[in-house]
Amino acid sequence: LRARDRVTDVVLPPSLTASEVQRLAADPDGFARELARPMPRPPQPAARRGTRFHAWVESRFEALTLPLLEPDDLPGGDAEIADEQDLQALEDAFERTEYAQRTPYRVEAPFQLTIAGRVVRGRIDAVYRHDDGDRVTYEIVDWKTGRSRTADPLQLAVYRLAWAEQQGVPPESVTAAFLYVRTGEVVRPDPLPGRAALERLLGADPSGEIPHSEEAGAGR
Repeated sequence: LRARDRVTDVVLPPSLTASEVQRLAADPDGFARELARPMPRPPQPAARRGTRFHAWVESRFEALTLPLLEPDDLPGGDAEIADEQDLQALEDAFERTEYAQRTPYRVEAPFQLTIAGRVVRGRIDAVYRHDDGDRVTYEIVDWKTGRSRTADPLQLAVYRLAWAEQQGVPPESVTAAFLYVRTGEVVRPDPLPGRAALERLLGADPSGEIPHSEEAGAGR
């Protein structure tokens, strides 16, 4: 017989990363389990190679320098880079994209955004600035080095709002895109959720708790 499920309230931390916001939106119960029972993550060689790809993009633009990052802040965690040959193939693929000929305004731009009383932190891969004399607009680009085309637009929504508020410009003047480096495909999800939608996501429960169902036990 199966024992009755029980519900445990897991407190949402006051500070989140952009990736954690995505996991919360996609799978609240799974995210609650992570918070309730954190497990150590094994070393990820592919992620380290993804970090090197991001560093290579930065070093490619000589006017920009690589910021000093803490290990947990390094980009590339979504990478699926098999080996050094695959990393070289990614670099070659980037050279064939439209962004190889454009110099970013900022790379690995850090941000801190307060949503529903919680701080969301992260880094934006690249920001491009366009000034036509009458209006300044920005384009945020996130490099995707994996093989699947499954990036979550919520990530860009957070980045877009953070950059707009950091620069003191309306969100409408900021566009955002994923660059799937392997294929050169550029995807610009539209529309992106604004502050109100993000506030609802993180502030639906004023107690800051995520109801989390778990089995109390099982028997045969």
